[in-house]
Amino acid sequence: MDILLLDVEKPEETNFIFGMSHFIKTVEDIHEAIVQTNPSLKFGLAFCEASGPCLIRISGNSEKLIEIARKNAEKIGAGHTFFVFMEDGFPISVLNAIQNVPEVCGIFCATANAAKIAVISDGAGRGVLGVIDGVSPRGVEGAGEIRKRKDFLRMIGYKL
Repeated sequence: MDILLLDVEKPEETNFIFGMSHFIKTVEDIHEAIVQTNPSLKFGLAFCEASGPCLIRISGNSEKLIEIARKNAEKIGAGHTFFVFMEDGFPISVLNAIQNVPEVCGIFCATANAAKIAVISDGAGRGVLGVIDGVSPRGVEGAGEIRKRKDFLRMIGYKL
């Protein structure tokens, strides 16, 4: 067995969701969930099929983001995993809808940070051990940082 630590390749500010699902209709159902929840979101989606023809199934409304999703799915190559790359919105706006898709088993991460995915390979297939999302904490927030956090959330419209 080999353990690989693979970088997610994306533009710096681009958000993505990386998760696991279990059925070929994942691509259509996640696509529909995103469009019904946030119709203005630009996104690309790729799902690694784990049986039958074992294809990377793709969808979305942005050719650029579909290509980013496809490349990352191909690089990670773990069966039944999926990527959604997005612009003009944040994962929080579609995360609940995606988690409620019946075939979605779980979400590994939803972030704009630089991320690495730990993958194990046995020569026949690959599985995900975990995700490194960003960097480790440098300390605990104080009063000034609490105020900045609260101000920021209100400035971007997530809190009143």
